[in-house]
Amino acid sequence: MTDILSAILAIRPNANVTIQNEDFDKITWHEGEPIAKEDILAKQTAMAYINKRSAEYPSIVDQLDDIYHNGIDAWKEKIKTVKDKYPK
Repeated sequence: MTDILSAILAIRPNANVTIQNEDFDKITWHEGEPIAKEDILAKQTAMAYINKRSAEYPSIVDQLDDIYHNGIDAWKEKIKTVKDKYPK
């Protein structure tokens, strides 16, 4: 899963925060309002599924080559396999 700091920075890129041992109870906010734990967890979940999907998709170059040689419908079927494996 995505670490807490990465999720916080995805929500608020300029967050000034310290986190000890990936522990939600050990987050120190140095300025600004704290982000709710639920919001951080939701962002972690979203980032995890995006990372899993991205790792399994072929490169854009390979996808374009596949479209050229096999057509859009064949390409869509390959992409759908990954989307079905990691649904939103």
